[in-house]
Amino acid sequence: MSDLRIVYEPYAGQDLRDVVRNGISFFNIAVTGLSEYYPVAFFVTSEEGEARGGLLGSIWGGWLCVDLLWVAQPLRGQGYGSALLAAAEKLAFERGCHSVLLDTLSFQAPAFYHKHGYQTWGVLDDCPTGHQRIYLRKSLLA
Repeated sequence: MSDLRIVYEPYAGQDLRDVVRNGISFFNIAVTGLSEYYPVAFFVTSEEGEARGGLLGSIWGGWLCVDLLWVAQPLRGQGYGSALLAAAEKLAFERGCHSVLLDTLSFQAPAFYHKHGYQTWGVLDDCPTGHQRIYLRKSLLA
């Protein structure tokens, strides 16, 4: 092991990132026996195909994990965020999920998620400094 080193690669290609993702995925599957994993990617696009918003996440182990939800400023308040969230929740339910997990920052969208039935289960203060990271969940079975 003396020939190994730690390398900082902030803009690593997808191939390097996949090594880590696949490594933890294979470990998780071996421990749980749960092998069904689905990437989730919904987008709001213009007629020209320009992305104006989107939701990224994954489905595994009965959970939809929403990593990112964003809508361009001029489109906010017009229902696109709600439509993206509803589409992801519908897909998750169809894939057998019972719940959704996500986090947001105090200056982003906690009220939006509360409006859609999400409940706060954890708060991390000063993440980033002066703000909070808020962890939310929602049951899809209710």
